[in-house]
Amino acid sequence: MTQNKNILQDRFGRDHTYLRISLIERCNLRCTYCMPEEGVQLSPKSHIMTYEEIYEISKTFVDHGVTKIRLTGGEPLIRKDFPIILEKLAALPITLSITSNAVIIDRFIDVLKANGVNDINVSLDSLSKEKFKAITRRDQFEKVYDNILLLVKEGFNVKVNAVLIKDFNDNEIIDFINLTKDLPITIRFIEFMPFDGNKWDLSKMVSHADVMQYVDEAFPKTDVIRLQDAPNDTSRNFKIKGYKGSFAIISSVTNPFCDSCNRLRLTANGQLKNCLFSATESDLLTTLRSGKPIAPIIQRAVAAKLKMRGGMDTLEKLQEPKLHSKNRSMITIGG
Repeated sequence: MTQNKNILQDRFGRDHTYLRISLIERCNLRCTYCMPEEGVQLSPKSHIMTYEEIYEISKTFVDHGVTKIRLTGGEPLIRKDFPIILEKLAALPITLSITSNAVIIDRFIDVLKANGVNDINVSLDSLSKEKFKAITRRDQFEKVYDNILLLVKEGFNVKVNAVLIKDFNDNEIIDFINLTKDLPITIRFIEFMPFDGNKWDLSKMVSHADVMQYVDEAFPKTDVIRLQDAPNDTSRNFKIKGYKGSFAIISSVTNPFCDSCNRLRLTANGQLKNCLFSATESDLLTTLRSGKPIAPIIQRAVAAKLKMRGGMDTLEKLQEPKLHSKNRSMITIGG
């Protein structure tokens, strides 16, 4: 029994209490850093987890120590049975949250509230309508922005995720931070990360140091307050004195947080990834459908987790296309 209780602890002593579940590989946006221009090969519908299977797999994780589940995609809200999934998972003793592009989230305010979802991460990479259209390949900026304001008005805890790309949106860093003057939101700047088909290279990345240089040039040092990071937090958190909200930097490339990682990822087709950067996957869905227990597979997958970024523990390795091109595109991993 003791052994079973620890199936979510890896050989470096990290306890994995946070499960991110991708509900769907499809999305109503086409973000360049997430999806290759030519699109992706979608899994057949029969290979995608049903809501019953999502619940059964989730329950196994919760029984062994997971306390937080985040639903992602693709865009999770375009899945037709999203309300059913939410209702079933809300019955588990967990904190339930979602990541969305917010294009249609106004239709789900009531169902989110009814199932206790308070934490919502919204992807928004530019405050310019033209740039938004360029990066998402869709003309939905005003809808997304209005829905962020709606979520705030409705009392949700909103974090806005902005992937920074040099010479594209890095000149908007201060504009994003200034949103937090009157809005009680957290703006999270995310370093551009390498995935299959997103044409990543180091020269396009805006680092933690780059962001702070913009901040130091725009605000007096005494007005930039370093906040206490939550346990297992992926971000370094800050606040401008007198502002209602805050900002944070997620620097998976230049300052990885692997030592305190407590996250596992489940893809829409039922594959367990023990690390965002890992090309290795463990098939839970086939095992579940065969009627066999999935706990032993979970235990092996967690035990096999490498110390840093799926083995890419240096910038030199991260820049080797053969290594990160073996991984999925971000859209089929789950945001």
